Amino acid sequence: MKKILIFIAVAATVVGCSTRSELLSYVDPKIGTGDHGHVFVGANVPFGMVQVGPTSIPQEWDWCSGYHASDSTLIGFSHTHLSGTGIGDLFDVTVMPVVGEVTYARGKHDDPNSGMWSYADRSKEVARPGYYSVPVMRYNVLAEITATSRVGYHRYTFPSSDQAAIVIDLQNGGCWDRVIKSEMRVEGNNRIVGVRHSSGWARRQSVYFVAEFSKPFDTFEVKNTHYGRANFSTKEGEKIMMKVAISPVSIEGAKANLASELPKWPKLESVVTKAEKLWTAELEKAQIESHEPNAKRIFYTALYHTMVAPSVFCDVDGSYRGADGETHPNPGHTTYTTYSLWDTYRAQMPLLSILHPEKMGGMINTMLNIHDEQGRLPVWHLWGNETDCMVGNPGVISVADAIVKQQKGVDLNRAYEAVQKTSMHPGRGNAHRIEIGYIPFDKMNSQSVAYDMEYAIADAAAAAAAKAVDKSDDAAYFEQRSHSYRNYFDPESRFIRAKNSKGEWREPFDPYFSNHNADDYCEGNAWQYTWLMPHDAEGMAECFGGKKQMIEKLDSLFIISSEVTGDKKSADISGLIGQYAHGNEPSHHTLYLYALLGEPWKCADKVREVLTTLYFDAPAGLSGNEDVGQMSAWYVMSALGLYQVEPASARYWFGSPIISEATLKVEGGQMRIVAENNSEQNKYIQRVWLNGQEYRKPWISHADLTAGGELRFEMGAEKSLWY
Repeated sequence: MKKILIFIAVAATVVGCSTRSELLSYVDPKIGTGDHGHVFVGANVPFGMVQVGPTSIPQEWDWCSGYHASDSTLIGFSHTHLSGTGIGDLFDVTVMPVVGEVTYARGKHDDPNSGMWSYADRSKEVARPGYYSVPVMRYNVLAEITATSRVGYHRYTFPSSDQAAIVIDLQNGGCWDRVIKSEMRVEGNNRIVGVRHSSGWARRQSVYFVAEFSKPFDTFEVKNTHYGRANFSTKEGEKIMMKVAISPVSIEGAKANLASELPKWPKLESVVTKAEKLWTAELEKAQIESHEPNAKRIFYTALYHTMVAPSVFCDVDGSYRGADGETHPNPGHTTYTTYSLWDTYRAQMPLLSILHPEKMGGMINTMLNIHDEQGRLPVWHLWGNETDCMVGNPGVISVADAIVKQQKGVDLNRAYEAVQKTSMHPGRGNAHRIEIGYIPFDKMNSQSVAYDMEYAIADAAAAAAAKAVDKSDDAAYFEQRSHSYRNYFDPESRFIRAKNSKGEWREPFDPYFSNHNADDYCEGNAWQYTWLMPHDAEGMAECFGGKKQMIEKLDSLFIISSEVTGDKKSADISGLIGQYAHGNEPSHHTLYLYALLGEPWKCADKVREVLTTLYFDAPAGLSGNEDVGQMSAWYVMSALGLYQVEPASARYWFGSPIISEATLKVEGGQMRIVAENNSEQNKYIQRVWLNGQEYRKPWISHADLTAGGELRFEMGAEKSLWY
């Protein structure tokens, strides 16, 4: 035992010291694995279909990604994972190296004989972009994995045994996922092909696969219907390689993916190097310097997290599984999935439009195809399935944003037609808004306020898109409809609160109260939802009786008690400063309302506080779910000093950059962002220059930002109004 453990430690060290770019060294995939971050840990490439990594025993909320810092159990290495979601699914085609006879089940952590699970030795774990390694303690096997876009590549170092095996587990998904049917068959003496059909958050999911081994197996056995065991005799320290290609379309598609991306048996290190080069190329799109000691580690880890998804969802020939359940041929662009749009429309999608315009055409066109296949733009799309998770019309916002920014490769008229039709779709409570102007709680008893307010934001985005394609009547209609949230403003309490169809307030009313997914809001309370009008700050100020009164109320948000009342309060209300909840998305724009209301120094105070106290370099370094890149995108954008507050506005409001210098690769070349005299005390913008000319606006347009040039902030300790 001692001899093998020493070998494992040395092997892990050798691979861990491969030459990598400086930027990769700043990425720590384990930031966000503690508390409720729910981030993915494992091997993948930017926006890849495969996220191959460890899956633990628990199927609970904090294990939505399959991994948590508090737990080292391991049931195997699954090829699909989610990152930062609040619901668990996927974990398809799990692979586990074993030695000896095992029980074919997930197992229980308090019973070592209840399954084939093992503890993973986290003290020797290596996790970095494109590579993951950990000793599997029960079987004395070193596991190492890397990935291409559609293929997981494994290397298992076994002890001497005539009962070594690699088990393919099609039984166990994650959390809400359950297998419906699976198939496996042998082809030759080193290949297994099959499919896993499952239902969960994604109600009808199919993952086809082909698995190949570098060494012919002695025998292959199907165990308990959903498990396949490839048996080997191994010498001490013998390495067995394994390739697993997946497809949403067919076994033939998986074979083609394998033949295209990993046809031979290269050294694992060479595939790792290719993955690292892909990550480096994407991370190099933002090169930064900062006075903050850990800012680079936090920034580049955040940037890394923004590129886990949306994920490729087509085979190498372009074919994909549509929202209608049918196989579709290559549409002429890359198809994507994992659209957490209620979260990501706020910062991640705008960030992608800046740094990844070459991918945005495929992402938006995927949404348009989803519209054609299911009759409306996506809400939360996962592996060809509309989950309808979360409230409002977030797909409208992202597509409208692309229209206003004139995204290349997108037919703007086709895109607007999808925006218009989805905005008029009567489902999910929107019929009440169309008929009477808002959603009454006696017509939709749960989350009526949240649905309506998110619909109002989407309507503002639709109005902006209509203006961009010269649909003035539509623009006027949607702009008026975007004011529906005003029906909920109570001038006496000065809160947004639910109203019935007779115009009566819901009683009793407690602005601190939360009942998760069973009250008038969504993962929030009245304190947080009173500010959910990023598209209409001036209109909200009128509701308060003026900007001064609105600012006074906004000031109170950050200094009142952080207590949330209710026996079933939402765990998503986290990252609290007073009742400001940075751990969940409805609050993410709130700090920037100060900038819109003409007091940017207060915006700077709060943005700096969040950047430096609610993001940090540790497993618990996120204040809420990562939410497929949104939590991290907020950090990236805000650290640069920019945030797109209003939906589909194509303008980014200035906050308080903690990055002293950044060079962004943008469509027009390079945009250099400089914050002169930047420090903990000098957090307020004094003056701004754009391309050498003094700039008198509190925001910069998308066109100017992505054209390239230089944006320069003069920072100081004085609370200043420079525009």
